[in-house]
Parts: sequence; C-alpha cells; structure tokens
Amino acid sequence: MKIYTRTGDDGLTSLSGGRRVPKFDQQVEAYGSVDELIAWIGLLRDFRENGSRAGLLVYIQDQLMKCAASLATDENKNIGKLLPPPDCVSVLENEIDRMESKLPLQGGFILPGGHILVSYCHIARCVCRRVERTVLKLNNTRKVPEIIPKFLNRLSDYLFVLSRQLCLDLDIQCINWPI
Repeated sequence: MKIYTRTGDDGLTSLSGGRRVPKFDQQVEAYGSVDELIAWIGLLRDFRENGSRAGLLVYIQDQLMKCAASLATDENKNIGKLLPPPDCVSVLENEIDRMESKLPLQGGFILPGGHILVSYCHIARCVCRRVERTVLKLNNTRKVPEIIPKFLNRLSDYLFVLSRQLCLDLDIQCINWPI
C-alpha cells in the first residue's frame, strides 16, 4: 500500500466512517493537534533521563492515540472502544502526587528552561494546553466525550510537575517568576 492516495489533493480528508471534510475542519484540527502532542511526548520519552518514565510516557501516548481516534470518528459511530479508560486520569493524578511528595513547595510561576529536556517538557505542556482548548472549541459544535478534555487537563498538570521533577533530578534550580 502506498503512503500517498491523492484523495486529499482537493483539500478534503476522510473521517473514520468515510465522511469527507475540509482539512481545516475543527474536528481535523482537534485530532491533528493531539497527533502533534503524541510526537512531543515521544520526544520526551527519547531522553535517557526519562528512562524510568518510558513506560508511563508510552501509556500516555497510547491514551492520546485513543483520543485522536475518537476525535477522528464520525459522531454517529460507536466510539466506546476508542476511548481512554476512565482510570487514565487517576493514573496521571497518582504520578503527580508521587512526584509532588518529593518536590519543594511551589508558590508561583516558573520560567521554563535550565536544560533542554526541561524546556521540551514545558513546550509539551503548552502544546497540551492548546490541544485542550482546540478540543473544547470542537465540543461547542460536536459532543466530545468528557474523558478527553479531562485527560488533557490532567496531562498538562503532569507535564508541569514532570518539568519540576526533572529539574530536581538534574540538579537544576527552577527560576521562580515573582507575582
């Protein structure tokens, strides 16, 4: 099977289910943005400093793939099997709680930086927030399963705490931005 089909040359693409929509359709924007986030999580996973977290990062990518598949499906199709499981949010919350138990108290904003991995983690967090906004915008015109924005919201929290954990692991001082 060839990678190119030429069916998108006219500016349209097919949703799972066959319906053709413009490539700039809000639904395409939503699942395409999730795809971008999956790639950023893959970049984080590639750093040896995240070796002990690789399993969780793959789990996160898997849940994001389910989100993208659900968002790419016609709303009249049954997407139950495509959805992340209800406990995916608590998986992230448990990891956030575990990391925060070892981190110093944080009372404000942090300026991203200090190490390329920490910076990439902050970029992934910002992309995750944009993805969440895109999905919520889609929810105005098409019902999005509530687990998807909930997972994205918690994932951005996880990525913020992960950036702080990485600073601790790498002995990097976080730069607090005064309020």
